[in-house]
Amino acid sequence: MHPRALIATLGTATAALGACTPAGEVTEERGRDAVYEGVQVIRLDEGMVSFSVAMRGARNDADVEAYGRCAAAQYAQDMGFGFARHVRTIVTKDGQDWYGDAVYLISSTLPEGLRTIDTEVAVTDCGELGIPTV
Repeated sequence: MHPRALIATLGTATAALGACTPAGEVTEERGRDAVYEGVQVIRLDEGMVSFSVAMRGARNDADVEAYGRCAAAQYAQDMGFGFARHVRTIVTKDGQDWYGDAVYLISSTLPEGLRTIDTEVAVTDCGELGIPTV
């Protein structure tokens, strides 16, 4: 195999393995000082939903992203869908207040893409970590 092809293959394999790690790794310490201030849900299109979340006391962007992921997982389950795919999250901070604008595709079958979640597993994880859902 040509050295450049080998490097490209290794890079692709590394990226694929990295995608298996949940976005914004959630730890046991999360939620101790955080105040979850609510979620606004807006259906953008068939299967595409926006989640605006607000919280106080987040440690970093990953805390806000986890809150959005938990909201998306519960919403998808409530609507009868077992899977979601993360499209994007925009996080902003104003003093101690954090805001997230997350967009997810929800579906009954596992969608294509690298940032997919099984909603049942995600909702269970969120409950164990003390992160509220919708």
